[in-house]
Formats: sequence, structure tokens, C-alpha cells
Amino acid sequence: MKLLFLGDVMGRAGRTAIIDRLTRLRADWALDFVVVNGENASNGAGLTAAHAKALLDAGADVLTLGDHAFDQKDMLQFCEAEPRIIRPLNFSKAAPGKGARVFEATRGRKVLVAQVLGQVFMKRAFDDPFSAVDAVLRAHPMGGTVNASLIDVHCEATSEKMAMGHFCDGRASVVVGTHTHVPTADTMILERGTAFQSDAGMCGDYDSVIGMQKEEPLRRFITGMPKARFEPAKGEATLSGLYVETDDRTGRATRVEPVRQGGRLSQQGPV
Repeated sequence: MKLLFLGDVMGRAGRTAIIDRLTRLRADWALDFVVVNGENASNGAGLTAAHAKALLDAGADVLTLGDHAFDQKDMLQFCEAEPRIIRPLNFSKAAPGKGARVFEATRGRKVLVAQVLGQVFMKRAFDDPFSAVDAVLRAHPMGGTVNASLIDVHCEATSEKMAMGHFCDGRASVVVGTHTHVPTADTMILERGTAFQSDAGMCGDYDSVIGMQKEEPLRRFITGMPKARFEPAKGEATLSGLYVETDDRTGRATRVEPVRQGGRLSQQGPV
């Protein structure tokens, strides 16, 4: 199976890049299943129902969220009605929606998608991510109930993301980090067959401070004083993520490539 994961969609620039390019990438790369993190798609904070629909219509099979899952209030209702949206597994037990679901890819193949929030350096303490992921992977073994599985690890610390990769090695097809908006250079297949990257990066304008217009973040770093709200950068976005090929029988990754398409970053992809 050919899977594509795209990192945090950042504001209008990121949404536009997805809408303009994803259909072509699906065809050019013969993709079977696409997961997009929509965490920051609506003005850099959360995801509205309208923007979720636009990303799904553009070719995403599933949208994952993150710590800003419910910053946009209509997502509280929409994620209950739209099963293709995944919020974090270890969010509040009262939160609407689901943190893991099994979806159907091309030719009827089954793909598990789950997301979990990390604990290190995060603003609030979430439930243990490792036990949450463990329960889901035990319930949906590769080569059993699913042909492939993807875990989106939404957190700050690369150490926590790497630990999750090794914890899931051989039990998930892909473990990929989100949240920090900067793509890491550790794309690899782990010892037991799990494709891994500490952070997929963002789908946004990289002439920015992690997707935000530069002036206000610079002011705050230099002076320690806020003056205005952060606003998403509006230049051409780079689609950043991870391309993975898996064995349908075992679910293990057989190929992994970093993805950078458009915008300012050096271009990368499977072809």
C-alpha cells in the first residue's frame, strides 16, 4: 500500500496548497491512502467544519487534530458527525469524537489511524500516551484486523516521539510526529519494520516563524513584550510529510521517503 502523511496544515497558505496539489499527488504517486494533520488549518489555531470539508474534498482520507483540537467550537459537534476526523486518544474522556478508527483504503484494505498527545513540555498533562496507543494496537494487529496502521504523535519533544516509535516498532506501519512545524532529518525504517520520522513538518509558508508572520514573534523574542496577535504567514506553502510503502500481508514498511513539495524548502518525494 502507498500511504502519504502530511504535517500540520498552517492557515490559508497550507489549505490552499493542499487544495491545489493533493489531487495531482494522489494520481502521480498512485496513493492508496492519505492522512493530513489539520490542527492549525483555521487561522493557525484549530480546524473549522468548513475547512475540514475543504481538506477532505481535496483528497484527504482522514484528518488528525492535536492539542488545538477544539479551539474552533464547531469542531465539538462536527467531529461527532464526521468519522474521518481523529482527535487525540488521550484527550479528556469527555471529549467528543474518536482517537482511533479503522478506515477502508483502495481495494478494500483496512488502515488504522490513531493520534496521541505527548506529555513532555506540553502546556497541560494529558493521559499516558503509551498505554493509550498500546491498547489500540493490541485491538488492531497488523496482518490481522488491519493491513496497515499509522500513529500521529503530536508533541514537543523529539525524545518522546522517538520513544513512541520504538515502542510501536513492528506493531504499526508508520509512527510520525507533528506539532513543532519543522521537518526532521531522521526519516527511516526501524528495526522491526515501522516507518518513522520525529516530525513531518508543516504544510505552510516557511518564510515565517513556524508558520506565523515573522514580525510579532521576533518582537516578543527581542523585547519580551507582546504588541499584536500572531497571524499565519501568507506566502507559498511547502507541503511537508512522509511517503510510505507497506507490505499488505504484514503491514510493515518497505519504503519511506520525506516529502517536500512547493514553497521554499528543497524538494523531495518518492519520484
